Amino acid sequence: MESSRRGTVAEFVAARWDDHRPGLWCGERTLTHHDVAAGAAARAALLEDLLPPASHIGVLLDNTPEYPLWLSAAAFARAAVAGINPTRRGPELARDILHTECRVLITERTHLPLLKGLDLPGVRLLVTDTEEYDALLAPYADARPDPSRAAPADRLLLYFTSGSTGAPKAALCSQGRLAAAGRSLADQFAVRPDDVHYVCMPMFHGNAVIADWAPALVAGAGVALRPRFSASRFLADVRRYRATYFTYVGRAVQYILATEERDDDRDNPLRLGFGTEAGAVDAAAFERRFGVRLVEGYGSSEGGAAIQWRPGTPSGAVGPATPGLVVLHPETRQECPPAVLDPAGRLLNGDEAIGELVNFGPNPFEGYWRNPQAESERRHDGGYWTGDLFYRDTDGFLYFAGRTDDRLRVDGENLAAAMIENILARYGGAEAVAVYAVPDPVTGDQVMASIAGDFDPGDFADFLDAQPDLGTKMAPRFVRVVRRMPVTATNKIHRSRLRKEGVRCADPVWWRPPGEQTYRRLTREDAEGPLVSREALHRCAARDSNPGPAD
Repeated sequence: MESSRRGTVAEFVAARWDDHRPGLWCGERTLTHHDVAAGAAARAALLEDLLPPASHIGVLLDNTPEYPLWLSAAAFARAAVAGINPTRRGPELARDILHTECRVLITERTHLPLLKGLDLPGVRLLVTDTEEYDALLAPYADARPDPSRAAPADRLLLYFTSGSTGAPKAALCSQGRLAAAGRSLADQFAVRPDDVHYVCMPMFHGNAVIADWAPALVAGAGVALRPRFSASRFLADVRRYRATYFTYVGRAVQYILATEERDDDRDNPLRLGFGTEAGAVDAAAFERRFGVRLVEGYGSSEGGAAIQWRPGTPSGAVGPATPGLVVLHPETRQECPPAVLDPAGRLLNGDEAIGELVNFGPNPFEGYWRNPQAESERRHDGGYWTGDLFYRDTDGFLYFAGRTDDRLRVDGENLAAAMIENILARYGGAEAVAVYAVPDPVTGDQVMASIAGDFDPGDFADFLDAQPDLGTKMAPRFVRVVRRMPVTATNKIHRSRLRKEGVRCADPVWWRPPGEQTYRRLTREDAEGPLVSREALHRCAARDSNPGPAD
């Protein structure tokens, strides 16, 4: 079933028909490439009997074989998959499913408690690890794929990316865009059919699907799945599956480095890792320890702008600016001057050099699902406005500098300050609440909240545990207790002042160290020292903490 057009994901899946090499591993289970194509065909046939074309299905799964099978099935059936984030809770989880108009929700028994009590009218539930599910699929076992019906413009993915206004936005990705992204990465990294891509980042985010699964699919390479990220099992999995490539977010690299070193760490088959926010120090440490180069990249979740690393990229830089990529001053909309860096690489003229990254060149941004306001914020004045802050050096290399709004990026996941504020406002002692980002010592952000009113650390921890819609990344790491919330002349909360003061302020600050459940008073030594110690990371790694996805 080889195709000359090669413009759709459906064609790449169908191309593996009669390919009986092992192609998908997960735990003790192994499927051949043909098994994957046949399984996708069966699920597509079931889907076509259940739903009309162009319908949406929600997938609320860990990284099990069912996830790539349903992605492939949707491609055959010309349907679209909405990746449902299992760290969301209660009404917010229901909102994600209903907003994307999922007619069917694919899940597994371990996630059924998340759905208990949710009002999901018109949504049919399919639970994969049940006898009923097997019986439902059985009549379609002999189905064969027909990729000719799929078109590059067919919508295939709706994946959520958070914004500052509260509710996550569902970014659109077509079969053509995903196939092109897979082809580009397969070419960039010379992916071969005998490679094995280790997928340990969650597949409900674009990182794992676009940067890991898609290039493997295009090249005919194998895929090894880890249901949930495990730092302690990372190297064992890599060796077991003979993995040559993986994707990451910075926190994952941090957890892996925190595992106990062994003399044979460099004895592994990995060629490279591709991801974001590892940080120059940890990337160098990873290469020294494991003999594996980490390639940093930048790409907006929506596909509107991308930066590719190339040899010669300075430490700390993401990569060179390509034609059309410019850094514009947020007020004047004029291009910012080049950065002035001292010999240690510190930025000396940040006020004038930092601006928003805008792409005036061609880009594959396909919009958001039913959110024209968000689209207009991204695409206007002839360009794609990323919402991310950068600066460039005199040689044209770009450096990431933060975000233009009140988003927080915790463990590789974007969070909305307004959503967390709405939850914390329920706390009985709170008269006013502000949520904002403070820098993580290695990469990304940590959540900090200022609360005006009465605060008891024990009661507050219990309160957080009782909130059904508080996602696993949302709980504040730091809580500043103020007598009165600082406000601007227009009586808005003075967020920039709070962010600037951070944890080093005159008010009492409470913090919850990594791996602990209770809050304790932040001391001067804590505030002046590293707030995430290697010892804390060792505890997290030992517990196989999930660092979360990338966008």
